[in-house]
Amino acid sequence: MSESRAFCPRCGDAVPERSASDANDPLRPGAEVELCDSCYFEDFDFVDAPERIDVRVCARCGAVYRGNRWVDVGAEDYTDIAIEEVSKALGVHVDVEDVAWQIDPEQVDQNTIRMHCFFTGVVRGTPVEEQVTVPVKIARQTCTRCGRIAGDYYASIVQIRAEDRTPTSEETDRATEIANEIVADMEATGDRNAFVTEVGETDDGLNIKVSTNKIGKKISNKMLEEFGGTVNDAETLVTEDEDGNEVYRVTFAVRLPPYTPGDVIDLAADDGGPVLVRSARGNLKGTRVTTGERYEASYEEGNSPDARKLGELEDAAEATVVTVEDENAVQVLDPETFQAKTVSRPGYFDPDAETVPVLKSRAGLHILPDETDD
Repeated sequence: MSESRAFCPRCGDAVPERSASDANDPLRPGAEVELCDSCYFEDFDFVDAPERIDVRVCARCGAVYRGNRWVDVGAEDYTDIAIEEVSKALGVHVDVEDVAWQIDPEQVDQNTIRMHCFFTGVVRGTPVEEQVTVPVKIARQTCTRCGRIAGDYYASIVQIRAEDRTPTSEETDRATEIANEIVADMEATGDRNAFVTEVGETDDGLNIKVSTNKIGKKISNKMLEEFGGTVNDAETLVTEDEDGNEVYRVTFAVRLPPYTPGDVIDLAADDGGPVLVRSARGNLKGTRVTTGERYEASYEEGNSPDARKLGELEDAAEATVVTVEDENAVQVLDPETFQAKTVSRPGYFDPDAETVPVLKSRAGLHILPDETDD
C-alpha cells in the first residue's frame, strides 16, 4: 500500500504532516502549504521593525503627539518615550514561541536615540535570535496647550469684586486657590485645555483669566458657595473658528456681599443693637452684641441689609470688668478713658472673666465674643 505524504512545494523534500488546526490557522501566511525547515528559514523574518521612528514632543511640557492629538505621558526623559514608541512599533513573527527581548538605548546626540533591540525565541523547535537597531529622532515642538499659554490665550475672565468695598486678601487669595484647584482637578482627568492664563490685581479686586468658560463658571460658583454674593455673565464675540463658527469670550462678574464674617454692623431698619456678622452666604447671619441672640436678615434683605459698618472683631480691645450689675448689664473700664461704663450684657459674656474684648464705636461700647469662641 502506498503512503500519502506532504512535500515541500519549493524543493520537493518530504515535510511532516500538519495538524488540522495548523492547516486552518488564519494567522499563518500560506497556511495552505508547508515548507520544509530549510526553505522556511530562508525567508523567515523574526522581527518586523521600521527603519526609523520620528517622535514629536513638546519642548515645554514633554507631551507626545500621537495619532491626531497631544498626550501627556509622564515620562521622566525622552529615552523613556523612545523605548515606548519602539516597543509599539516592533512586530514578532506569529510562529515564534517563548519570545524574550530587551532594548538597550544609545544616546547619539540631543535629538537621536539609537535603540538596540535583542530578541530570542523558538520556531519549529529551533532556537532563534535576532538583533535590530532602530534610530529614534526626537522633534521638539510646542503643543497646542503650551502655544496657547505662551500666547496669553483665554476664553473667560472671572472678575472678583465686592459691594461697597474692596475684596479682602483672604477672598482674593482663596479665589486664586480655587482657580488652581479646579484646573488641577481637570488636568488629572486628562483635560489638556485647562489652565490659568493670568491672575491680576486691580484697584477694586481681582481678574482671573482662564482657558475655558467651564472653568470660569466653576470658579464663580465656588466663590458664591464660600463667601456668598451674586454673579452675572456676559458674552463678547471675539472671532470665528476655522469652520466659521462664532467664538465668544465670557466675563463672569462676581460681586461679594458688602459685609464679611467678623464685621460689626449697625442695622438701619431695627433698634435691636449692632450685629456681629457670622456668615454672608444666602441671608446675612450674625449675633447681636447687646444680647447674644441669633440674627438673620429677611429674604428681601438677603446678604446686604441696609446698615453701616462699625468695626471688625479684630478691632476689639481688652477691657477690665469692674462689676456685674445684673442679668442685663455689666460695668467695664473704657479702654481709652479708663472710666467705668455700664454696657449691655450679652449671653456669651462670662461672669467670671476679669477682662473682655470690647469694640468702641459711634454706637457706643459693646462686648464682643472672644475670637476663640464658636
